[in-house]
Amino acid sequence: QAQLVESGGGLVQAGGSLRLSCAASGRTLSSYAMGWFRQAPEKEREFVAGISWAGYTYYADSVKGRFTISRDNAKNTVYLQMNSLKPEDTAVYYCASRPVGEIVAVTNGYDYWGQGTQVTVSS
Repeated sequence: QAQLVESGGGLVQAGGSLRLSCAASGRTLSSYAMGWFRQAPEKEREFVAGISWAGYTYYADSVKGRFTISRDNAKNTVYLQMNSLKPEDTAVYYCASRPVGEIVAVTNGYDYWGQGTQVTVSS
């Protein structure tokens, strides 16, 4: 049974930066794909970024060039560096793990989820 724990959310002004962390136990992240998703109030949960077992990354168009997903295998942790934040990035951010190595951008492709961390960007 894997467990994912996010941290690093908070309140930031537009144009600022945050780094989210997702620490895993019970699953070796370097062998599987990981994703970051977000959900704003009254909206569907949406894909933000993913990293494959081989280190290939993929981003939603809305965050491309501003967000960077990375992985520290020694710490079994995945990160999401968020720069140039905008008010529309405000949401609860979730990390998720797949049981296979390739990225997909849909929620039903992931079997373990963290509890979420709130990111609020003020204008």
